[in-house]
Amino acid sequence: MEDLESLDGVGSAIATKLRTAGYTTIEAVAVTPPLEIMEKTNLGFNTVLKIQESARKMISADFKTAQEYYERRKSMRRCTTGCKKLDEILGGGIETQALTELIGEYGSGKTQICMMLSITAQLPYDKGGLEGRVAFIDTEGTFMPERVYQIASSMGLDPKDAAGNIFVARAYNSSHQCLLIDRLFMLCPENNIKLVVVDSMISHFRGEYIGRENLSDRQQKLNQYLHKLIRLSEAYNLAVVVTNQVQSNPASFFGGDPNRPAGGNIMAHACTHRVYLRKGSKGVRVARIIDSPYLPEREAYFMINEKGIVDAEVDK
Repeated sequence: MEDLESLDGVGSAIATKLRTAGYTTIEAVAVTPPLEIMEKTNLGFNTVLKIQESARKMISADFKTAQEYYERRKSMRRCTTGCKKLDEILGGGIETQALTELIGEYGSGKTQICMMLSITAQLPYDKGGLEGRVAFIDTEGTFMPERVYQIASSMGLDPKDAAGNIFVARAYNSSHQCLLIDRLFMLCPENNIKLVVVDSMISHFRGEYIGRENLSDRQQKLNQYLHKLIRLSEAYNLAVVVTNQVQSNPASFFGGDPNRPAGGNIMAHACTHRVYLRKGSKGVRVARIIDSPYLPEREAYFMINEKGIVDAEVDK
């Protein structure tokens, strides 16, 4: 990885300002909006533009052929969910350089999958892991370290070591949540974090921006931070998983699913892969790909037990 000082116009003083603001790699500098860098570093706008132009040239952030993009995609990794059938519909697992959204009502398994991934992400590549640590932003108070210990122990791992590799932050409001997401740009490269979880992305925004008159402000803020998470995943080749709640669908009066994902088009457009979770019978959960650039719409059945997320046999 080239150092920041290799960029045109960047000496030790400017490099220190960039790192302090959380821009520790050339990729992070290249993909961040210039106004954001200017506000966080107090550098002049023209100076930032010059630095970004140099950064983009260095990482070839210009038109590329589809073949070149294909070669770049080879650096993408996948993280197993621990459930073979769920991995299959995901193309092999949760992928890096992407934003994966888990949608569902309470009890559908969103948080359980996230905690399972917090363990599997630490595994070696040959066992389906990412060989990295995890950053977990908990907005609803549902992260339970006891569950992490239980899953890690069932997998034959040292639970203390596994828990020590998960950085957890409790977000108490939307502003705090945004601050924690900003902090990730420094935390991730410094601690070899390869999985970021935000559980849930929408909760505080729904609770604080009430009424149609506040909807525009809410969606703009939500959009801004979803795109920050996308940039984070691409800049550091890590996986980002966010959970989303559901809301009543008025159209269900005429038939169909009574629930729809919260967050509207902003969530729908920002997320790379969208997975809808629902409760089945006899403790079975159903996961369905509802949107993806290349994954077909398929379903997988899984169960939640002391081992984490496991395959479920369903009579068809």
